[in-house]
Amino acid sequence: MNTKRKTIILIFIFVALLIATSVLYTNLSKNFTVGGLVSDQGEASDNTFDETVDEASSNEEEVPATEKEESASSQANKKQAPDFKVYDKDGNQVSLSSYFGKPIILNFWASWCGPCKSEMPDFNEAYAAYGEDIHFLMVNLTDGSRETVESASSFIEEQGYSFPILFDSDYSASITYSVSSIPTTYFIDSEGYLAAHAMGAIDASVLQQGIDMIFSK
Repeated sequence: MNTKRKTIILIFIFVALLIATSVLYTNLSKNFTVGGLVSDQGEASDNTFDETVDEASSNEEEVPATEKEESASSQANKKQAPDFKVYDKDGNQVSLSSYFGKPIILNFWASWCGPCKSEMPDFNEAYAAYGEDIHFLMVNLTDGSRETVESASSFIEEQGYSFPILFDSDYSASITYSVSSIPTTYFIDSEGYLAAHAMGAIDASVLQQGIDMIFSK
């Protein structure tokens, strides 16, 4: 193979790599990282709840067309948090959607998980500060063998944590959110839209960043 042909092949490979890098960057930028959190305010998800829109009453002022377009565009970039069912400490089944109306911090954890335990003091402090304004849903991966309702409850009691815990005994939550590692934390706004998430343990500053994204006093 002569030198000229080698040069042409190398140029072709270089251009192909540039194109591939550009495509990868475009896709990744849809879910950009903010201070350790990954923003979920990208393209609208296919997994959304049906919404019922009431007709405007006659005494309501109509929104100008430009504002309507901006509102529609903003809404289209939001992803609805997919629903699931878990159990509270009394064995009652509850759904994620029943908590909509206030911001939600959704955390997946287990008592055998070291990184989960390392971040819990910060979650407990945040719950003490924001528990009346934000729902803290600490969802335990309760498989019935490595983790049970009893072992999870005993751990929380022994540590003196005050936040409530929920039990994913049917794997509804973990499957819905494709949880492959813990801890994993999602920040959901009061309307039930995903704002950001983090995989792995987070510290108090990152937790506060997530809170600031979904709640303002």
